[in-house]
Amino acid sequence: MLFNSISFFIFLPIVFVIYWFLLKNKIKEQNIFIILASYFFYGWWDWRFLILIFISSLSDYLISIKIEESSIEKRRRRLLHLSIIINLTTLFFFKYYNFFIDNLEIVMEGMGIQANNYSLNIILPVGISFYTFQSMSYTLDVYYKDIKASKEPAVFFAYISFFPQLVAGPIERASQLIPQFQKKRVFNYSLAVDGLRQMLWGFLKKVVIADNCATYVGPIFENYSDYSASTLLLGMVLFAFQIYGDFSGYSDIAIGTAKLFGFNLMENFKYPFFAANVTDFWRRWHISLSTWLRDYLYTPMAIRTRNWGMNGILFSTLLTFTLVGLWHGANWTFIVFGIMYGIAINIELLTRKKRKKISKKMNSLLFYWIGVFFTFTFFCVTLVLFRSDSITNAFGFYSNLLNKSLFSIPEILTPKFRFIYLLILIIVFILVEWFRKNKRHVLDLENVSLYYRWGIYVLTTIVIIFFARFSQNSFIYFQF
Repeated sequence: MLFNSISFFIFLPIVFVIYWFLLKNKIKEQNIFIILASYFFYGWWDWRFLILIFISSLSDYLISIKIEESSIEKRRRRLLHLSIIINLTTLFFFKYYNFFIDNLEIVMEGMGIQANNYSLNIILPVGISFYTFQSMSYTLDVYYKDIKASKEPAVFFAYISFFPQLVAGPIERASQLIPQFQKKRVFNYSLAVDGLRQMLWGFLKKVVIADNCATYVGPIFENYSDYSASTLLLGMVLFAFQIYGDFSGYSDIAIGTAKLFGFNLMENFKYPFFAANVTDFWRRWHISLSTWLRDYLYTPMAIRTRNWGMNGILFSTLLTFTLVGLWHGANWTFIVFGIMYGIAINIELLTRKKRKKISKKMNSLLFYWIGVFFTFTFFCVTLVLFRSDSITNAFGFYSNLLNKSLFSIPEILTPKFRFIYLLILIIVFILVEWFRKNKRHVLDLENVSLYYRWGIYVLTTIVIIFFARFSQNSFIYFQF
């Protein structure tokens, strides 16, 4: 079920009324109802996906209890490995099996060995990477004794399947979300209103910014050889705003929806286009994924390689971001995408002292904006890999970008009037985010006058009504 669909606008009020009015003060019943509503929400795409998420949840629920009950370290470690194997094998089969088989066949044929075609027609379950990582983090936390294993099935299954963040995050930690399912929820008017504000801004990001950008990004990337280099550059920038509006818009809607039910989810985006370097960018972009990989992959790996000195840090960083790329999809484009970020962050680590000396010699504001420009440029360049179907297409796009037409005036994309107002909307959008960058979200209007608040609500709603594309476009990160 899409957030930007009629079905969701029918589904949400029904769930809200039942949850707060019919099941008021009944914690267990509310949790069970959340599971049922979440399974209905997720099964809307394909009911067969429900079998997978149920098995994944059940296995980690039972294994984690056994880990906590055991005092024998060897047995606890074996149970942890079992959980990891179940999760990663499931993820590998559905997401990476055909990628692995196809590349193995290429290698075998290159060696002169006849390879049979073992590829399968596999449907990728929506959001499998998100809930798999969320479930794995729970088992790891239980193993390391950071949390207690939940003995309440309704609490654990609700934690894994909570519909607002089920299919595209944020990837929640058990230590933060499970206690919220365990305690009594009392309707908080201020929290619910704040949730509606955040949802409103999320919808604007998605249906106004992202979906309007998508109408131009698709033709440019799919027919890159037909456009001038300056138009390809414009397409890169538009895709940057598309993917940001799409994914951060989803996160805002998810976090806002959770607030309607009395839950606080973690922040997933923190105005990333104002990052002054690539390291800072990843502290602001997809925060739930970057912190997950930092805590469960990078830090343990850096500790293991600490005897290597700086080389250990560089290696851990490069491997972590290679896996960041692979997490996004079974394609070499994503792997190269991740490697580029690993290299960029390693360069920043190696040049940190030199950059600090330069910053002291320059105007601080000028230094900051130069950093913002190069960080955003690097992001746009790497997004060519993210958007392309293959390495060949990505490098074809890059080669067409590097010619003298880069300095020409871009072709006016059609429809002309829609393109012009899209550029105006993007400029206004980025200015609004700049002036609200110190807030939790743009429409965080808790301490302003009633008339000002409602003026902003009405204006935002008018922009959505007049400029949105109500085509129920799927969210980009659903494919991950």
